[in-house]
Amino acid sequence: MKQKAFILLSFMLMATSVWAGQKIERPKLVVGLVVDQMRWDYLYYYYEDFVDGGLKRLIDEGYSCENCMINYVPTVTGIGHTSVYTGTTPALHGICGNDFYDQTRRAWTNCCRDNDVQGVGTDSKAGLCSPRNMLGNTIGDQLRLSNDFRSRVFGVAMKDRAAILPAGHSANAAYWYDNSVGHFISSTYYMQELPRWVREFNKRYATKPGEDQKMKPEGVTLTFKMAEAILENEKLGTGDVTDMLCVSISGTDAIAHEYGTRGAQTIAAYKQLDRDLAHFLTLLDRRIGRGRYLLFLTADHGGAHNPNYLKRNHLPAGGWSAGGTVTAINKRLAEKYGVEKLAVGSYCDFIILDHARIDSAGLDLQQVKREAIAEAERINPDILRAVDCEQAATAAIPQLIRERIVNGYNRLRTGDIYCVPRANMFSWQFNDDYVGTTHGEWNPYDSHIPLVFLGWNVEHGSTSRPVRIVDIAATVCARLHIQMPSSCIGDAIEF
Repeated sequence: MKQKAFILLSFMLMATSVWAGQKIERPKLVVGLVVDQMRWDYLYYYYEDFVDGGLKRLIDEGYSCENCMINYVPTVTGIGHTSVYTGTTPALHGICGNDFYDQTRRAWTNCCRDNDVQGVGTDSKAGLCSPRNMLGNTIGDQLRLSNDFRSRVFGVAMKDRAAILPAGHSANAAYWYDNSVGHFISSTYYMQELPRWVREFNKRYATKPGEDQKMKPEGVTLTFKMAEAILENEKLGTGDVTDMLCVSISGTDAIAHEYGTRGAQTIAAYKQLDRDLAHFLTLLDRRIGRGRYLLFLTADHGGAHNPNYLKRNHLPAGGWSAGGTVTAINKRLAEKYGVEKLAVGSYCDFIILDHARIDSAGLDLQQVKREAIAEAERINPDILRAVDCEQAATAAIPQLIRERIVNGYNRLRTGDIYCVPRANMFSWQFNDDYVGTTHGEWNPYDSHIPLVFLGWNVEHGSTSRPVRIVDIAATVCARLHIQMPSSCIGDAIEF
């Protein structure tokens, strides 16, 4: 008996010793690439036009989650970038739009606006930005926490929110483009002056002040060049811990808003994206090593086809006036209660009420909402239902939409009523010459996004199993063997 116990103890000690001697393997670098307004089907719509080393390489060598959906409303840029990297939704991370109405301040605010910082590299308001409005932390924050802040994390994009929110609260730096000065800038949240290499980069690639570089395919290239400069000058992926680079391509969104999903300019932008990505991947292979970095590509949201384009091809589409609906609601509420402007405005199908004004008038918020809902549905035959966000979980609409309203609802930063229009109905009206597009709805054209992983420990394959935008952060953190972000509600994807 004693001999058996001795053998068992020896085996346990040996197993413990072997385990203790093992090293946790991690990639040298994680690269997050978010392509603004990239529909999932663009992976295949443009496939034959892709070069071998760019997006086609991701499809042919990577692992593609073919059924990745955004699980909240509204589907817009600030929320999308935040949700990718925090693994949660507006209900918890608090970024409820590119701009949102803050009930505590009774004012609209930009999602990254911070009047307590100053611009670095600019004197314009474009530099008054930080991640402080974001309530949760990110993949990068967790990565830095995991090794006592030895990992280095950077964000870069043409848009401020697309650089700042992905990088997180503890990022080493975020850089975004200020058209008014024609170069990349930052804020005193991160630094007191631009590093020398950034100043030299800006001199080399400066553009004419006042020109919107997001509206040109060249803006795509400029973002990749800055990402490559960060990689080289900050020596990412060369240390003994994992670093992270968060890159967002903003021009694809700006161009599609202007020219639609089928415009020649949009096609040119994606071809440029493909060529630039091929060059970027080649650089990563050379500097970090093929298979030694983990890269994921996704989007912050999709985009609807232009309604005039759809109607010309006998598909139902149109628009309804959210602004006109707010006006009608205020008129009805004023007639009933004798108080003007109880509705503040609208944002992406949300109708926003002024809680403080309602309270000071001694009115019942729930009763006011019922009156507003009745008026919104009365004047808009294209609104299928107007839903009290506080009661969305039991509303008489499909479960999927109920869930997305609940996930998108933050009592202090979103609207009180969510209008569910029929498919392909813009929340504003347009003329017959309109060729652009927009996004924001729950529908697949806005919520179905690409998600492809490439590189470290990723085998080629694909799945049509449903996954969500909030699963991205959980997946990356699981692969890095670090804790997921503080408010993450996602599940790690197995592949």
